[in-house]
Amino acid sequence: MTTTAAVIGGSGYIGGELVRLLLGHPEIELTTVTSARLAGRPVDTAHPNLRGRTRLTFTDPEALSGADVLFVAAPHTETMALLPRLLDRGKVLLDLSGDFRLRDPLVYREHYGVAHTAPDLLESFTPGIPELHRDRLTGADRISVPGCMATAAILAVHPLAADGLIDGEVAVDARTGSSGSGARGGPGDAHAERSGAMRVFAPLRHRHQAEITQATGHPCRMTATGVEAVRGVQVLCRARLRDGTGPREVRDAYRRAYAAEPFVRIVAQRRGTFRLPDPKILAGSNFCDVGPVVDCVDGWVTAVGALDNLVKGGAGNAVQCLNIRMGWPEELGLGFTGLHPV
Repeated sequence: MTTTAAVIGGSGYIGGELVRLLLGHPEIELTTVTSARLAGRPVDTAHPNLRGRTRLTFTDPEALSGADVLFVAAPHTETMALLPRLLDRGKVLLDLSGDFRLRDPLVYREHYGVAHTAPDLLESFTPGIPELHRDRLTGADRISVPGCMATAAILAVHPLAADGLIDGEVAVDARTGSSGSGARGGPGDAHAERSGAMRVFAPLRHRHQAEITQATGHPCRMTATGVEAVRGVQVLCRARLRDGTGPREVRDAYRRAYAAEPFVRIVAQRRGTFRLPDPKILAGSNFCDVGPVVDCVDGWVTAVGALDNLVKGGAGNAVQCLNIRMGWPEELGLGFTGLHPV
């Protein structure tokens, strides 16, 4: 029996990627895509890559009748007010905003600048990180998909943290393409302002650092820079290694953590153009590439992570979580491998 799905907030970039992936998913019937601004207009008005793939039109959110699965791609700080009205519209709900990623409402307020209006719902959400929470996702009806830079950093650092190889905090230097600002970005996202720039838009305390701290158990300091690319995230995660830890222990930790993972690849080669994780070759794919480099002189590690911010950093990760939740093959609908050259 086909499972019906609705995308709430489907006119943005993440919404468009959800629609693209769900239209190609053999177990899903996409029945509704909502947008208050574009209600009544064809979905391919906002997503021209979908011309000829669907005849769906945008539905006003107030007219949503429900579906088996709801994907919520509404803005941060707005979703927490919307969500209580959606809980009876679908059996499984996957939220792609930041509103239900952090378990502590005080930490949420510190990083998002507003009080959480639905704190009683926070504990009901399972983190949408299959590599860390696969067992919990099998029975989860409410799933919160992490941020794109947070996902890359968490997956890059996780093997080190899980094996107790890190001593102290983690410093994360993140770079992201312009699509991370959304389809309706501000004046600074215009081509004339963004092209050729490497803009440090978060020199301190990017909100994703709270997610990284929560997931790894290590304090995180994070900076973020906007770069020329449209898609893609790359993170450099630096930490001091525990005394006595060398390259072999680090390599073994990554192999244990990711040997059976379908969408995490260890990329740490001695030579080659793409010898460390690079988002250029990941566009459109659900892979996250990770690779550690150990400084044997002073005992530090740089863990590099890269992904497509709209796929493994958003829509693709949500579909992967749903596959686990429904007991379907984890790779279903996510087989695209990326392109080279691009």
